Amino acid sequence: MHLFSDIRAAVIAALDQMVSEGALPEGLDYANVAVEPPRDPLHGDMATNAAMVLAKPAKSKPRDIAETLAGKLAADDRIVSADVAGPGFINLRLDPKVWADVTHAVLKEGADYGRSDLGKGVKVNVEYVSANPTGPMHVGHTRGAVFGDALASLLDFAGYDVTREYYINDGGAQVDVLARSAYERYREACGLEPEIREGLYPGDYLIPVGEAIKAKYGESLLEKPEEDWLEDIREFATEQMMEMIRGDLACLGVKMDVFSSEKSLYGTGQIEAALKRLEDLGLIYEGVLDPPKGKLPEDWEEREQTLFRSTDYGDDVDRPVKKSDGSWTYFAPDIAYHWTKIERGYDLLIDVFGADHGGYVKRMKAAVAALSDRKVTLDIKLIQLVKLFKNGEPFKMSKRAGTFVTLRDVVEQAGADVTRFHMLTRKNDAPLDFDFDKVLEQSKDNPVFYVQYAHARVCSVLRKAAEAGWDMSDARLAKVDLSGDWHPSELELVKKIAEWPRLLEIAARANEPHRVAFYLYDLASDLHSLWNRGNDEPALRFLQDGNEAASAAKIALARASAVVISAGLGILGVTPAEEMR
Repeated sequence: MHLFSDIRAAVIAALDQMVSEGALPEGLDYANVAVEPPRDPLHGDMATNAAMVLAKPAKSKPRDIAETLAGKLAADDRIVSADVAGPGFINLRLDPKVWADVTHAVLKEGADYGRSDLGKGVKVNVEYVSANPTGPMHVGHTRGAVFGDALASLLDFAGYDVTREYYINDGGAQVDVLARSAYERYREACGLEPEIREGLYPGDYLIPVGEAIKAKYGESLLEKPEEDWLEDIREFATEQMMEMIRGDLACLGVKMDVFSSEKSLYGTGQIEAALKRLEDLGLIYEGVLDPPKGKLPEDWEEREQTLFRSTDYGDDVDRPVKKSDGSWTYFAPDIAYHWTKIERGYDLLIDVFGADHGGYVKRMKAAVAALSDRKVTLDIKLIQLVKLFKNGEPFKMSKRAGTFVTLRDVVEQAGADVTRFHMLTRKNDAPLDFDFDKVLEQSKDNPVFYVQYAHARVCSVLRKAAEAGWDMSDARLAKVDLSGDWHPSELELVKKIAEWPRLLEIAARANEPHRVAFYLYDLASDLHSLWNRGNDEPALRFLQDGNEAASAAKIALARASAVVISAGLGILGVTPAEEMR
C-alpha cells in the first residue's frame, strides 16, 4: 500500500473527469502534480498542488480549478474534506479508517511494505570504495563504503536491478611502490634490515605480506635485481592487499558483486576500442590546451596532445587522453572502464568518489554521455571528509597503517551497526564529525541509539504480551479492529508510517540514502513520544492491563512502527536491536 500514490491516483482520476467534462483542456501534463504532507499538519493530512501547476497550461485561474477539483475529491469515501487554501492549494483530511488500512497493510506486507517497482527494468551499476590496493582502508573509505552499500540496497528496494562494483586501481605507479615496499618487508622476513625510504609505504600491515613472499619464494629473490622480481611481487602484493580489503569490507557488512581490474584494460585493446568509439564520433583530435588560469607552473610548456572534445558534453575544457610521449593519461583507462559498463547493458551508472575527485565529475559525465549517445546517465556522488574525535580530541593515526586511521580501527571502537548508521546522518557532500563518545552514548541526541531503542521497546512489549499468553502475531494484529478513536499522538505516528513508501521513492530518485536515516529518527521520535504519553495517560499504553483485545489494537500500531524501522535499518545495513544493553 502506498497511500500517497493512491490519493494522487484519485487526484489524477478527478482531473481526467474534469477534462472529459470540458472543465480542463486535453493534453495536460500531470508529471508535476504532487500529493504530499502539508507544511502545517493543522491544515490537514495531505495537500495537492494540482491546481497550481495546471493553471498556466490550462489557461485558467488556480482557484477556479481548485474549487471544481476539491468538490470531486470530497466525493471519495476516503476523503472527509477537501479545502481550497491560498492561491489554489487543496488540503485533504482523510477518514480514520484510512489509518487503520495503513496499519493493517504494514502488518500484512511486513518487510516488503514500501517496496516498489519504481526502477523496474532499469539496470544500475553502483561503483564504490574502489580504493587503491596499497593498504588497509581508511575512515574516508568507510564513509564511501557505507554510502554506496546503503544506496545499492535502497535502489534494490525500489525495484532496480543493482550491481555493486569495486574498481581495483592496479594499473598505476602506486602498485610499483607497493611492490617495492613489500619487498623491503620480505627482506625483513629474511632477517635483513628493511629500507623504508621516503616514498614507500611504512605501515606494519605489509609485514605479513613480506612473510608470505618469503613462504612462497624462500630467499631466492634477495640477490635478484628489481626488474626480475617487480612484476611478480606487484601481482602477489596486490592480491594480498585485496584479500585485506575484502576482509575490511566484510567487517563492515559490505559485499561486492563484481571486482573489476584497471590492469585488465591495458594490453587488451579495451582502451583503444573506447577511444576509437570517440574518434568515430569526431571527438578525438590532436591539439594544444590553453595554459591553466592563474600562475603558470615552472615546467609548463605548450605541447600537442591527443584530446577528447569533452566541452561538447558540458565540460569546461577538452581533456587529454594521451600524453605527448604516447603514454595514456589517467583519464584514458577511466573512459575505457566506463565503456565496459555501457557495453554490459547498464542504464544508469553511479560512481561514489572522494571529495578530492571533484575535478573528474564533468569529464566523466561527458565521456559517458558521448560513449552512450546520451542514453546512459552517470551520477557521481562525492563523499566529504570524516573527522574523528575521542575524549574531545582528534583520534590519532593508526600505527598499523602508518599514516591514517583505518576502517577496522573505527569498527573495532564503535561496532559495525553504529558506524554504518552514523555515517549516514549527514548528506554525502557535507563534512561529518564522528565522535566515538557521542556515537556510543545512550541519549536522544544519538540517532543510532534513539532508533534502536524504539525498535527494542516494541520488542519488549511483544515479549510481555507473550508472557501473558496473548497472541500478538502479525497475522493476528493484521486483522484486529482499529475502528476506535485515534489519539493525536497515535495519528501522528501512523501518518509518519504512511509516508514510508513515498520517502523511499524520493530517496531512490535522488540517490540519497541519508534520507532513510533521517526518516527513521523522526519515526522513532513519534513512537517514543507516544510511549512517554502513556506514562501519564494509561489509555495510551500499548499494554492494557488484563485486556487482550484493547492491547492488540494498541500493539498493532507499535508493531507496524517496528516493521518499518526494521526495514529501514535493513536498507542501511544495520541490525535492529531487540533489547538494549
